[in-house]
Amino acid sequence: MEILVNENNFLDQEKLPAEIVERKGIGHPDTISDAISEEYSVELSKFYIEKFGKILHHNVDKALLVAGKAFPVFGGGKVEEPINFYLVGRVITEYNGEKVPVEEIYQKTAREWLQKNIRNLNIEKDINLHLLVKPGSQDLVGLFDAADEVPLANDTSFGVGFYPLSKTEEAVLKIEQYLNSDEFKKIHLELGEDIKVMGVRRGDFVKITVAAAFVSKYLNSVDEYLDKKREIAEEVRKFASRILPYNFDVDINSADLVEQGIVYITVTGISGESGDDGQVGRGNRANGLITPYRPMSLEAVAGKNPVSHVGKIYNVFANEIAKRLVEGFEEVEDALIYMVSQIGKPITEPQIFEARVRTKKGNLTEGLKSAIKSKLDEYLGELPAFWKRFLNRELGIY
Repeated sequence: MEILVNENNFLDQEKLPAEIVERKGIGHPDTISDAISEEYSVELSKFYIEKFGKILHHNVDKALLVAGKAFPVFGGGKVEEPINFYLVGRVITEYNGEKVPVEEIYQKTAREWLQKNIRNLNIEKDINLHLLVKPGSQDLVGLFDAADEVPLANDTSFGVGFYPLSKTEEAVLKIEQYLNSDEFKKIHLELGEDIKVMGVRRGDFVKITVAAAFVSKYLNSVDEYLDKKREIAEEVRKFASRILPYNFDVDINSADLVEQGIVYITVTGISGESGDDGQVGRGNRANGLITPYRPMSLEAVAGKNPVSHVGKIYNVFANEIAKRLVEGFEEVEDALIYMVSQIGKPITEPQIFEARVRTKKGNLTEGLKSAIKSKLDEYLGELPAFWKRFLNRELGIY
């Protein structure tokens, strides 16, 4: 294992001539896939602990949302063919002669999440939930069980994280969260949960494009839809003005062809009812954003076991450590963290654990490097118990 501390030689994000940032909101088919996979892993882990005193091997990080068929009309509409959601993975289904109610846990978990987060989806009629799981391979289950106090990495994988967010990144993240907040929905019942936000900065100008599924039963006409769209766009402008130091503009549902009667309305508030399919790992990264101008991992984080799957643990941990370095060292302006595991080795012994930092004075002294290295070594000791934070839902990963 080697702990490295070096200067961050990437150009400051705010000084880049261009920047692209995307967030797929809570009702996007990809995010729904991530969320149900992750929630199932959490609830399955809790059952294992309660019943057997420990988390058993599982990975439920493969899922597919197959869109249905819907016909929204102003004042109503209906879902004619339901969504089909398939969750696939490896799960211990029996332990010490006792069967695990994997199907019951899945149905309960998925239904409760959908009921809470997708307000206009009829859980009984609009979606079918399928679970296709079997026990894992003998080698990976054996590796999982072989660990003593420190889990052994079940993959050779890497994690990457950074902090702080740029102003454009912060705006994109918070705009979606604002539009999908309970407070906003109380005022705007007509706004569904499938909201995607794209921020494109060119120099000192940001174009914010929002794709938002409106709910047809709360709108009586195209004119009312357009009025609500203008109203929401203005609220987004006011909200974004408190975050962005740049000039900016906001477009909502720019694909609307009003003269032809084509506007973005849905029955359920999600495009998954008819227009778009979803899959785990195609959406937001571990920090809730898609940031092609930043180092990123393509790892699907959601649904992986929180004990030994470094593809999950390292990506979330890297973002957290980057934040701690910035907040814990007054001299540090930003931080970038890289971690890579080796399968079968303790998760506390990554092959490389590197922090790249930018200091406010542009001078990474040997004293600061030594202090940061010491902290990184200390942080590694948290990894064996890091799974508890996933189960407590302290780590938002979708």
